[in-house]
Amino acid sequence: MGFVELKDICLSYDGSKNILKDLNLSIEKGELVSLLGPSGCGKTTTLRIIAGLINPNSGQFIVDSEDLTKVPVHKRNFGMVFQSYALFPHMTVFDNVAFGLKNRKMDKNMIKEKVNRILEVTDLEQFANRYPKQMSGGQRQRVALARALVVEPKLLLLDEPLSNLDAKLRISMRTEIKRIQQKLGITTVFVTHDQEECFSISDKVAVMNNGDIEQYDTPENIYKFPKTEFVARFIGFDNFFEVEKSAGNIYRDKNNNEFEIDFEDSRSRAVATIRPDDIQIVSEPSDKNIVRGTVGVRTFLGDSYQYEVMTDMGKINVNDKSDRIYQQGDAVMLLMPGNKIILV
Repeated sequence: MGFVELKDICLSYDGSKNILKDLNLSIEKGELVSLLGPSGCGKTTTLRIIAGLINPNSGQFIVDSEDLTKVPVHKRNFGMVFQSYALFPHMTVFDNVAFGLKNRKMDKNMIKEKVNRILEVTDLEQFANRYPKQMSGGQRQRVALARALVVEPKLLLLDEPLSNLDAKLRISMRTEIKRIQQKLGITTVFVTHDQEECFSISDKVAVMNNGDIEQYDTPENIYKFPKTEFVARFIGFDNFFEVEKSAGNIYRDKNNNEFEIDFEDSRSRAVATIRPDDIQIVSEPSDKNIVRGTVGVRTFLGDSYQYEVMTDMGKINVNDKSDRIYQQGDAVMLLMPGNKIILV
């Protein structure tokens, strides 16, 4: 059993469509697990059930072998950081961070010791006497994080905490969150719709769709080996075609294009997919994994060009970093390496 367990969690409103359906999730102590998915997939609802802000219709929520399903939010001892920092504008950084401890009637000396220690961990000591309006967005986000951590929570919950920051600051803050999380060893659940943000800091990722977890694995495995078409599309695979097994690891599509795939799979029929970055435009054909087509729309991506190549399989997107620039109407040969084709 994991440190955190969600067992057969179901939630619907007024008996209508299920928001969550028999959701199961196990998190080990000290892990940072992200809930990833598009808007409406159920990730924030799952986090709110963990926090105690919503009660499920059925199922169990267990932390450290204790059933917390019906325990109210104020008795769960969790730290929460949301999109809006929700800092008190009339309080200094020190007082904002100390707020939860004061509510617990803790000794003043103990409060001072705990607040100073967490300000040091979050690199905020020099800002202790400042007010939120005197700080940058990234600094205010660290204050919100410090306030959540100072109460020494069993679980840290982060709901899209970086969405209000600009792109450069998001990158530095996600590194900061991971550094703090690892230093304190605190079990963390992170909600985001941003794949790059999620993969960069997570130990494991739960990819959600329509109230269900379609894949729960390490970022590396999800990136390389998506299990379903939804997961593949969500994380950047962009070319899909139906194939049928011919012999061994050899597959053919409906037009008899032949593909040798490096990975063992017992299915006789499947949907194959490959990332645009993994397709090569080549000048010499090989016996297998070659598709011929004609260049359509060309898009400049900065470090490469993306070509829409029209083939008998349909439109294939290819990202090419070579020095040669292809023109609309050019005939090309596409090599799809067998170690890059995934069956979903």
